[in-house]
Amino acid sequence: MNYAKLAFTDAVKKLQEQNGSRKSYERMEQFTNDDGLSAREARHIQNRDSFYLATYGENGFPYIQHRGGPKGFLKVLDSQTIGFLDFSGNKQYISTGNIQHNNKVSLFLMDYPTKTRLKIYAETEVLALDEKPEITEKLQLNNYRYSAERVMLFHVKAFNWNCPQHITPRYSVEEMEDVFTAQQEYIKTLESEIKRLRG
Repeated sequence: MNYAKLAFTDAVKKLQEQNGSRKSYERMEQFTNDDGLSAREARHIQNRDSFYLATYGENGFPYIQHRGGPKGFLKVLDSQTIGFLDFSGNKQYISTGNIQHNNKVSLFLMDYPTKTRLKIYAETEVLALDEKPEITEKLQLNNYRYSAERVMLFHVKAFNWNCPQHITPRYSVEEMEDVFTAQQEYIKTLESEIKRLRG
């Protein structure tokens, strides 16, 4: 696995050369990771409640789609494979249609509170829900209403962590509620203490 070798095409290398960054990035191309996703990547992936999926259309234009669900809907099946149940949506089928033409995709997984992003190159395998029941079962979700149309598996070819520069931290309602719940409990404790002292 080497993200740089896939990302740094001849045109990219030429621009790096022109702008003085080629030597630095050339070292990245020497690094290989044959072990696949580590525990760090697995934690990041399984804690996401959304990700962005980039596909490539027959007309030469790329397409980026937001995919969301409950935290953990995108699951790590092994060190080389991640997958999810593809929920019913607006029935445009742009990503699914593009994948039939070209199964190479890019995934972009953001953790806004920690300003962390993971990029993944993968090849997609689309399965009917009854095609491999054992995999469909592993991808099932509890306590979430959904209707699945298919299974999408991503066979990881390379991944890379990005720097946090220019990422604005953002927080979900759930994350904010966790913060405010603790704060409200602290305020109640202080109010009780004030009441006791006044009494």
